[in-house]
Amino acid sequence: MTWQFNFILPTEFVTQSLRSLLINEWLLPKHLIFSLKQDKRVLVNGGYLPVNFEVKAGDQIQLTFEPSDFAHANPQTTPDSAATVEVLFENDDLLVVNKTRGSKTHPNQPEETGTTLNHVAAYLQPKGEQPYILNRLDQETSGALLIAKNPVVVPIMTELIKTKRIKRTYLTWVHGHFDQAEGIIDAPIGRDPEDKRKRLVNGLNPQNAVTHYRVLRQVNDASLLEVQLETGRTHQIRVHLSSLNHPIVGDPLYATDGKQRLLLHSWKMGLLLPFTFEPIEIEANEPDDFKLFERQTK
Repeated sequence: MTWQFNFILPTEFVTQSLRSLLINEWLLPKHLIFSLKQDKRVLVNGGYLPVNFEVKAGDQIQLTFEPSDFAHANPQTTPDSAATVEVLFENDDLLVVNKTRGSKTHPNQPEETGTTLNHVAAYLQPKGEQPYILNRLDQETSGALLIAKNPVVVPIMTELIKTKRIKRTYLTWVHGHFDQAEGIIDAPIGRDPEDKRKRLVNGLNPQNAVTHYRVLRQVNDASLLEVQLETGRTHQIRVHLSSLNHPIVGDPLYATDGKQRLLLHSWKMGLLLPFTFEPIEIEANEPDDFKLFERQTK
């Protein structure tokens, strides 16, 4: 199996070297460019062109990738029922699904099934495609989850995530009211030395973590927050809000309310599409149990 991409450079394209286009514009890693160049699998207007030559608006670019270009070209995720897959966005390269609460993002063992990635593998199987994980959500967190449909776009999207050009916004109900309408939590997160399942502000081997929040609504003794992450540490939202004495409703690790449902939802995702870098925004509707909690709390 190979993956072939064909592009016509747009009229506003600024003339530059083919190398600059591949590295700086399209964010392809150097090892892929080396393979394309070595095997002459990068064509300009139908012919091979050394990467130091210039390309201009209207030129036709063809890239062909082979499995040997990638460390994990065929992840072999076991397909397991596409019935629960709710597609929020799909094109030739990417898929955004509305992950259900209680479903793990991906399997931890080769033959494991029942995770969101297994369900997506079943959805993609009739198309001859496989899922490649790009971001993760905790098992009890629902909402927008980004998945690649080929290995070519994985390093591109990984770079966009790393450089914070992909924006993820969460909804969450937390205990208590806030004195201010919005705020920033800048506190490193490490492991909890007393519970290996948990994380802790200033715990073991702490890593920088920054969370932005805005209060949307407050009812009785609970607040609905819009939350954005600058970093993506394990349990970051849960730990940061708990450190303010506003744990998430239903959090089995950081709250003691006995609720059955962690009220944390990946609500919106601002994406840049690979190669074109067209911006789009995807929204996973507020879950019904969020609305039920609000009605019961009023």
